[in-house]
Amino acid sequence: MGDKKGLRKSSPSGESSGADFAGLGIQFAGAIILFLFAGQWVDKKLGTDGLFTIIGVFVGGGGAFYNMYRKISAAQRRDDEERAARRGHDRKDGQP
Repeated sequence: MGDKKGLRKSSPSGESSGADFAGLGIQFAGAIILFLFAGQWVDKKLGTDGLFTIIGVFVGGGGAFYNMYRKISAAQRRDDEERAARRGHDRKDGQP
């Protein structure tokens, strides 16, 4: 959990940039489309009329939303830690 492996600063100042989140929309749409087609495939195999297609869309959307939430939360946590570290560093230098 406390492992910072894989986390990188996105800009020289350490703040998040838009490029960090540029692919989230594509990932969100891709997950929904993937599960949509998986649901259609299961519907064809079992002979159901759209049940698994609807379930697939909701599972894909839920999973994509959870992934987006995790990435945004991690970025927010990282930014908060960096701001706290800068504040602590500024106080050591005698600045308020």
